[in-house]
Amino acid sequence: MSREQEVVQACPAELFIGGKWQPAEGGRTLAVEDPSTGTTLREVADASPADGLAALDAAVAAQAEWAATAPRERGEILRRTFELMTERADELALLMTLEMGKPVAESKAEIAYAAEFFRWFAEEAVRIEGGYQVAPNGKGRFLVMRQPVGPCLLITPWNFPAAMGARKIGPAVAAGCTMVIKPASQTPLSMLKLAELMTEAGLPAGVLNVITTSDSGGVMEPLIRDPRARKLSFTGSTPVGRKLIEQAAEQVLRTSMELGGNAPLLVFEDADLDKAVDGAMLAKMRNGGEACTAANRIYVHSSVMDTFAAKLTERMAALKVGRGTEDGVDVGPLIDAKQRDKVKDLVDDAIAQGARVLTGATIAEGNGYFYPPTVLAGVPKSARLQKEEIFGPVAPLTAFDTEDEAVAMANDTEFGLVSYLFTNDLTRALRVAERLETGMIGLNQGIVSNPAAPFGGVKQSGLGREGSTVGIDEYLELKYVAINLD
Repeated sequence: MSREQEVVQACPAELFIGGKWQPAEGGRTLAVEDPSTGTTLREVADASPADGLAALDAAVAAQAEWAATAPRERGEILRRTFELMTERADELALLMTLEMGKPVAESKAEIAYAAEFFRWFAEEAVRIEGGYQVAPNGKGRFLVMRQPVGPCLLITPWNFPAAMGARKIGPAVAAGCTMVIKPASQTPLSMLKLAELMTEAGLPAGVLNVITTSDSGGVMEPLIRDPRARKLSFTGSTPVGRKLIEQAAEQVLRTSMELGGNAPLLVFEDADLDKAVDGAMLAKMRNGGEACTAANRIYVHSSVMDTFAAKLTERMAALKVGRGTEDGVDVGPLIDAKQRDKVKDLVDDAIAQGARVLTGATIAEGNGYFYPPTVLAGVPKSARLQKEEIFGPVAPLTAFDTEDEAVAMANDTEFGLVSYLFTNDLTRALRVAERLETGMIGLNQGIVSNPAAPFGGVKQSGLGREGSTVGIDEYLELKYVAINLD
């Protein structure tokens, strides 16, 4: 048996409910595919709505005892999870690469990033503060406490199989909430393995319940409409997020939504172009472009466009595409055939409307869902990829002449997750940063994600923030006690 087969076979493949691994109702399974070959890696349990309700039953049953667990103990479990993930990073990274496709080096970086959420919230668990104050009339006192919101429903995407779960599970555990988590059907193995690690770290039965399913809507909607659930956190597309918000309204659930992005990257004439190209490569090509934070629209001042385009094209054309487990590979496959076809359609649409291909745009023959790193110049405003999230290794370039024009184009979207801004003029940096309608900005850098920083967007990119000192607030309710001393 190869190392790859060993890692896959060592991963749990059943539902994790109430601290026990169990098959899905009727023994149903779903296939997890290797996107670099199109072949099946492993069959895992395919949960039914009844399985989902059983998971919620377990979370509800465990909630009171878990909420009463000492904050220090909750923090220590998170700390041990961080240590286990760090210790087994090679195994976890290989498993992620096999199910998601990204190069092993990127998978290791994600494991490190995911683990940091457990370390961060291990420290936040013992810092849940309350308040005490004298009433304005001096005759009473106000006591304010923060308590866990209750059983949570967590839904995570396929593009960051470990990190997106870790930044929801970490604060929920720290706050004293139990959970039902549903990973994406394309990449369930990383979450199943994480549940195994957290159990080893001492997480009590029923606190974390994992359901894998090919019927996300059928399994999750009854849970969202169940009055026992009190919190919904979702990372995924804006259309799905809108539907979940509608469902959550029935029980007035607390919601956190990290939705789609359409990130602009602005390069002004005074920018350090080498630094700007480095930043653009990070912002565009992290995770092969399959990231909500990926630079979707690159706007460059007309006076430096030719130089910037040449430098970026040289870098993009030099990237090696291949299976993520192979040495020297920079870009793995897209997640599935549907996603590759979408990227191709967006590129073909832009070309048909006059965009010029500087590199890429031609799919090579062979197995797997590969798409070449692509740079397009002169992309018109009417092109679909100026409005739709690409989720692939495509860099569309558009020139601008004035600051007002650049800001207007950047803000011309329903999304507002992140922007990237490259300039050496401090006053311009502050001026433009204030005008950009996004929840995060990368100033002269192409990456913004950090567990200690508040991650989230505005407009139709979401609600709430993950990470930072405010991330745990999403899992806590305020309770005010009025005390009469008169």
